[in-house]
Amino acid sequence: MDGKQIGVIVILLLILAVIGILFYVFIRIRRKVRYYSRMLFGTESLVDGVKSMEREEELTPKSVSSATGLYLPSILQDFPGFHYEEMKSRAENVLLSYLRSIDAMNEGLLTEGTSQLRENLRLRIGALQKAGLREHFEEMQLHRMEIYQYRRQRERCSIVFQAAIGYIHYVEKDGSITEGQRDRLKQSRYNIEMIYIQDRSVIDDLGGDGIGLNCPNCGAPISGVGAKRCAYCDSLIVEFNIKTWNFSSVREV
Repeated sequence: MDGKQIGVIVILLLILAVIGILFYVFIRIRRKVRYYSRMLFGTESLVDGVKSMEREEELTPKSVSSATGLYLPSILQDFPGFHYEEMKSRAENVLLSYLRSIDAMNEGLLTEGTSQLRENLRLRIGALQKAGLREHFEEMQLHRMEIYQYRRQRERCSIVFQAAIGYIHYVEKDGSITEGQRDRLKQSRYNIEMIYIQDRSVIDDLGGDGIGLNCPNCGAPISGVGAKRCAYCDSLIVEFNIKTWNFSSVREV
């Protein structure tokens, strides 16, 4: 056996050794991947594990910050005529109709809301139209809604509901999807704010921002909702006969 043959044999042995080492490393890595995949996802396939995690994320509703038990007693004390289930149902309808309005590019589908909310919706639809986009919300399912915040200030009272909702969401441009997927659920969370309105004409003049009333005698701001006398000149204040709650904003959080 000459030197050339020996050299070929050595090269072949080195190649086999490298292949053996690579195979060993591959086996070790595969075992590690399977081990961690079982630990993290309960399956030996990392790809299957990631898909399982994505599927679980699709089906798991977002958590909701529930402060209903904390705020409802105060709300009922301040507003004895407040009916929680009725207001909650109204908030649900506002959220669903708001999203349907965007989907249909028709602001008239919104069930109720202040001029501010309707203007925000109109601007959003207008921006989509200007960009040549269609934003879709399909197969909507409302999972949970709770009171998230209650704010009572001198000139403004508001209740914020927080909702967990699932839907298929995607954006189209010229028939092509630019955002989201047609075949995957998205879980999201929204805040829906409602404000206390004492007179519809006054609130329309204020652009839907809540109550901002003054004493007719001295012009000082009224100290709070339902105040009977001016805190500055002690003049009698006549309350408006029309009192209602209306929705001022819908916001994804």
